[in-house]
Amino acid sequence: MHFIYLVSCCLLPTWVRFAPTAGYSLGSCVAHGSLNYTNRLKVLCYSEQLRLVPSNIPPNVTVLDISDNLISRIQLENFRNLSNLRVLNVSRNLISRVAEGAFKHLVNLQELNMARNKLSVLSENIFEGLGNLTVLQLGDNNIKSVESTAFRFLLSIRFVNLTTNELQHLNKVRPILKFPHLQQLHVGNNSLFTFQTEDLSDFPLALKVLDLSWNPLTKLNVTTDILPKLESLDLSYSGTNGSEEWYIRDGFLLRDVKKLSLNGTNISEEVLFSVLQCLNSSLEVLTMSNLKHLKVKAFLNVTCQMLPLLRVFNLQGNSLGSLGDGLKPCSLLRDLDLSRNKLVQVADFVFKNMSQLHALNLSYNQLNAVPVAVRIITSLETLDLSYNSISELKSSDFAKMTMLKELYLVNNLIRDINGSAFQDLINLRSLRLGKNHIWMITYPMFLSLRKLVVLDLKSNQLSSLKNGTFQNLNSLKSLNLVDNQISEIEEGAFQGLLNLTTLLLGSNKITGDILRTGTVFSGMPALRELQLFDNFISYESTAKLKSPPFSLLKSLKTLSLNSQGHEGLLNLPSNFLEGLGSLIELHAGRLNINFLHPQTFSYTPKLSFLDISRNAIGNLTPQLFQPIPNLTEFILTQGRLQTLDFLIHANLTQVKILRAKGNELTVITESLIRSLPSVKYVDLRENSFSCDCDNSWFLKWALHDTYAQVIYMNTYFCKYPPNLRGMKLIDLKMDSCSVDLEFICFISSTTLVALTLLASFFYRFLRWQVVYAYYLFLAFLYDNRKKRRRPVLQYQYDAFVSYNTHDELWVLRELLPNLEQVQGWRLCLHHRDFEAGKPIIDNIVDSIYNSRKTICLISRHYLESEWCSREIQVASFRLFDEQKDVLILVFLEDIPACQLSPYHRMRKLVKKRTYLKWPGHREETRMFWHKLNIALQTRGEADEENPLLSGLDTQD
Repeated sequence: MHFIYLVSCCLLPTWVRFAPTAGYSLGSCVAHGSLNYTNRLKVLCYSEQLRLVPSNIPPNVTVLDISDNLISRIQLENFRNLSNLRVLNVSRNLISRVAEGAFKHLVNLQELNMARNKLSVLSENIFEGLGNLTVLQLGDNNIKSVESTAFRFLLSIRFVNLTTNELQHLNKVRPILKFPHLQQLHVGNNSLFTFQTEDLSDFPLALKVLDLSWNPLTKLNVTTDILPKLESLDLSYSGTNGSEEWYIRDGFLLRDVKKLSLNGTNISEEVLFSVLQCLNSSLEVLTMSNLKHLKVKAFLNVTCQMLPLLRVFNLQGNSLGSLGDGLKPCSLLRDLDLSRNKLVQVADFVFKNMSQLHALNLSYNQLNAVPVAVRIITSLETLDLSYNSISELKSSDFAKMTMLKELYLVNNLIRDINGSAFQDLINLRSLRLGKNHIWMITYPMFLSLRKLVVLDLKSNQLSSLKNGTFQNLNSLKSLNLVDNQISEIEEGAFQGLLNLTTLLLGSNKITGDILRTGTVFSGMPALRELQLFDNFISYESTAKLKSPPFSLLKSLKTLSLNSQGHEGLLNLPSNFLEGLGSLIELHAGRLNINFLHPQTFSYTPKLSFLDISRNAIGNLTPQLFQPIPNLTEFILTQGRLQTLDFLIHANLTQVKILRAKGNELTVITESLIRSLPSVKYVDLRENSFSCDCDNSWFLKWALHDTYAQVIYMNTYFCKYPPNLRGMKLIDLKMDSCSVDLEFICFISSTTLVALTLLASFFYRFLRWQVVYAYYLFLAFLYDNRKKRRRPVLQYQYDAFVSYNTHDELWVLRELLPNLEQVQGWRLCLHHRDFEAGKPIIDNIVDSIYNSRKTICLISRHYLESEWCSREIQVASFRLFDEQKDVLILVFLEDIPACQLSPYHRMRKLVKKRTYLKWPGHREETRMFWHKLNIALQTRGEADEENPLLSGLDTQD
């Protein structure tokens, strides 16, 4: 019987039998794109503790990321079939060796990232086949040796990064310099002591960017014209503090250098002056941060005079302390960075000659007020004063700064803002005031900011929003009020925000009472995103609200409600989402709700993203999701779900991404998957899978389907049966779950013919001898059982009652009063006696084996229930195992045989066991209870069935 059950469960239609290589499941990898089209497939296998390159990568992959793993070697066959690959990332591994020719099949590869590995040698043929490679990342390795012909295949190379290796001499990379397309070379932190142009090449190079930073360069000689196109030179953190010999014969040799980085260089002022003097005709961008060994203040005036074309000057991290004199002339300077300089004081006229200055960065200093010096810069468009100690904004702080477009005051000590502090900022587009101590917004603080687009007030101490607070901000599109203490929002607080598209109110103290009027969000007709996560919104019931809170937000597309208070939202009113006809995304995770009204989503027909994770909604029905047929991404993680069958009739035909990680799912049925025809990504990690033939169809589909992908399939583990606990679902052997029908027909017909011939022989010649032996055998069994009768076991219950929840009313009104109260039997009911927190299948098994009998209350609802089917399955296994009459079938309604046929286990039991029917007339119930009482009194031996029960109620 077990074999027949497995066969009936696991027979698969031939159309789902694919070749092993056709599958989309990639074990530890996730694929983005399609298997059926080239140039569209990206495979990500990063951070998966892989020790080998995966062998099942689809051949049409164009981007492969296997970074941050434990791979130690690249084998010759690893990329043999990946000729379409464009980008390969194997960084952050332990690769110490690459087989020669391992990349030779990657003829279309354009980017190769092997940074942060253990490479020490670049062998002769390591890059064979990479004729189309343009980007090569080899930084953070241990490369000491480079074969002279290692780079000969890289005919299209444009970018090479060899930073942080052990090259010591540039002649090791000289071969790569000859390629005409090479534009960027990064050889920083390689213990290079010399850089001499005459040793690198005999002809002009195409280099535009050269990085020599973090090298102890004692000799730098530019004496030949090999760098005519060089635009950016990085000498940061180089030199040896006074012992260096840097010589540039003629500024013409570096005539196109526009950007020079000298951050943290250990060179003398004399050498520095000589370098800058040679670049005075072209240099536009100069970064000189962290110059610990130079007198930067004395150097500033000279620099400006020496570099007349300077546009960007970065001086951060030089511990200036103060700025006293004007920077002369610096008349063309547009961007000046003085951040991280411990500035306490800035002279009033220090910037007076910078008439072209557009951006000034004074962040991360120790200023306690807005410097007067910034008011003189009438051309200023961006001012950054973040991370200082400014405590107050005065009306004169930004006077005459009419051109200012961006103002950053993040992380200061601002508590009070003068009402007219921003009155001259008529062109301001972005105002960042986050991480201060602002406790109130008073009128007319924003009166003049009619062009403001972004206002950031996050992480302050605002407790209330008054009527008309933002009424003049007609151009505002983004308002960030996250992480305040807002517990009061007056009606009309957002009035006038006609163009606001994003309102962030997360991490405040907003309650359901604040939203009760339904007009708190009035005045924002264009709002598209509203975040209310981590507040204190809650409701006592799911009853309809008189004034739904979002009824005026007709254009809202994204709503975030995640994590409300300590207890959660608890109850979601049935019309909570009324008015959100344009809503596309709803984030409703971690709300501690256990019920959703069937009409909840009837107001959001355009919903395409739904997150109801980390809730414990026990009764999810198909009707709940039928109003949202456009749903494409559905997140149900950690919801204590035992089945996803509610999706079968939910009409979610557009769902592409289904995430149900961390639930209690045991079986994924074919009907469930077929009900989601558009699904492409399924995440079912951390569930309690049953490793039997019930999951065979799902496993084959997951491994072989060419459209959908079950991501991280190799992390799905079995929990049932106990002997397979901990085994990977992907390792389940499914041979016994499929049947070769032709072979079975052959064996069956052969066996039938043989049995027919044998029966004919016995009947003709040995009939009476067989009959005599049969009766002797029966007598022997009867006598042996009487002699060896086992002692009666002690049970916790007299009977376990298996029933569907639709029949629970009959159990409470009829069964319990008659069997427990009248006749004194001890019954086990799942809603009353199951152990809380214990997996349901474990509760079922323990309850059946701790009861003398099992009573199955059979109805049409019972036959349709998955869990009822499992209960009778366990009971039948016990019946055949112990050979005891432990099963009592009670039919609560007439069910034709044609309806029983799909439930073969039930049908076989009905044919072989006695059973009872609930009478249609009330006066016949006394005999029914009498028969049931006798059935419970029987001792359970198969040969001692009570004659009152035998044959009374039978069914074909």
